[in-house]
Amino acid sequence: MKAIVQTRYGDPTGFELQDLPKSEIRKPDDVLIRVHAVSLTAGDLFMMRGVPYFTRLVVGFPKPRTYVPGFDVAGTIEAAGEAVTDLTVGDSVFGSLSHTCAEFVVASASKIERAPANLPLEHAGAIPMSGIAALHGIRDVGRVKPGMSVLVNGASGGVGTFAVQIAKAYGAQVTGVCSTAKMDLVRSLGADHVIDYTKDDFTKGERRYDVILDNAASHSLSDCRRVLTPNGLHIPNSGHSGMPYIIKAMIASMFVRQQAKTYVATTKPGDLAELRELVEAGKVSPAIDRMYKLDKISQAFAHLDEGRARGKILIQIDAAQAA
Repeated sequence: MKAIVQTRYGDPTGFELQDLPKSEIRKPDDVLIRVHAVSLTAGDLFMMRGVPYFTRLVVGFPKPRTYVPGFDVAGTIEAAGEAVTDLTVGDSVFGSLSHTCAEFVVASASKIERAPANLPLEHAGAIPMSGIAALHGIRDVGRVKPGMSVLVNGASGGVGTFAVQIAKAYGAQVTGVCSTAKMDLVRSLGADHVIDYTKDDFTKGERRYDVILDNAASHSLSDCRRVLTPNGLHIPNSGHSGMPYIIKAMIASMFVRQQAKTYVATTKPGDLAELRELVEAGKVSPAIDRMYKLDKISQAFAHLDEGRARGKILIQIDAAQAA
């Protein structure tokens, strides 16, 4: 089968399209997925760069060991193990796995879910990791309820585009922060207010927020607290903020009513089903920036690395000729 293999750390040129043995079912609860699309995530960038250095424990040290990137997937079931009863061959599915930039991937049936019926299957590949991260931030950490005021900093990115929509679906008043060029996108997602960070600083505004989901880490903790309600919650959620920023936020929470909480988004039972239901109800739709073919993976990573994407970057994979 065709697959993308990372050959070195550093920049987007370190990927090759190679022929690898076709993935095979090994456990009774496994399914073989014919991959239609994969979306790139911030985690893929960390693996590409090999920074933080602990990522090299996964990818390989001192250089990558036949590492296939990709965490999100959408596709159709090609084969199923004998213990799989809820899914059948031909079903359209999506999920958060690993090593998905290939024509086929094997997964436990418990790790995937039927894809939304009202969405092109390729677009379902944009949902899993970013959708789950946004869901956990809004639902589990932020505990957003109707009438609450929520600010999403970095509202036009992968997690941010989902967070705006999920917060609206939960009944919140939502403010999105983004650049000038992306304001129309964030408005189209349902944001009640949109702030252009190139012109206005949300930490100097008059609005107060019950929850700030901070995907950008572009302001100090004290500045963010200034625009929180007395019992407001600040959620640092940027891989660029670093542990010192997060630790400082947690320590500060010990001395003020305003809290700071961080989290690691891992798929919980029911998460993918809830995201599917939100999509099928018309409350959430993935924002797609661009779609690349599998052999254009370096261009896709370069675009992701620029940090200018409006929503998700998809890799379209054609497994029709797979052996």
